[in-house]
Amino acid sequence: MIGCHALRWGAPGQPLTPALDFELSQGSLIAIIGANGSGKSSLLKVIAGLQKPLAGKVRLSVPLKGGVAFLPQQQHLDRQFPISLQALVTAGFWGNKQSSELRSQRLKNALANWHLNGLEDRPLMALSGGELQRALLARLSLTDAPLLLLDEPHAALDELGQALLWKHIHDWNLEGRTLVIVCHDLDAVREHIPHTLLIKSSGCVFGPSTELIRQSSQAQVA
Repeated sequence: MIGCHALRWGAPGQPLTPALDFELSQGSLIAIIGANGSGKSSLLKVIAGLQKPLAGKVRLSVPLKGGVAFLPQQQHLDRQFPISLQALVTAGFWGNKQSSELRSQRLKNALANWHLNGLEDRPLMALSGGELQRALLARLSLTDAPLLLLDEPHAALDELGQALLWKHIHDWNLEGRTLVIVCHDLDAVREHIPHTLLIKSSGCVFGPSTELIRQSSQAQVA
């Protein structure tokens, strides 16, 4: 599904880690963790094709069109853009050729599943952080992409929102989709995600989440 070969990324001439060689099979569920500035979000963008690597390559075994869905951090969105919540969510149908009736039903279900009923006509600027995050996740749920890349999906979510998030993550994974999730909530990673890629300046390490979270915590204390 994902193959990283001698991959290096970061600012021009300043790679963040030694070269990364990494293979991830279809249906995997992994987290990416590491200190602030270690390159977690940048790596996700490189995998998504939104940022060029400094060296090496990324190989994705997915369709060229609609094979990858990327959830960005809220801070990269223009909340002044004049669209409604429903228009934002509906963008998840991009490239989808389903009938209008089926799309309408899926949209209705997505809004209900993410507790967004009654907010359809609100502009982005009128949404709380949690409402906007749930709208972005509802948009993601309308894609049929086999590879989902999520950058801090739990940001701004309250307890209910986080419960909805992890339920959907597990449901998507049970469908056979591959999920790569940048997450700072190490307790949630430990509970919900079996394997983790830990990014360090000395190199990247892949393994069981419990062990790598312990390593990460020890490094921060040191």
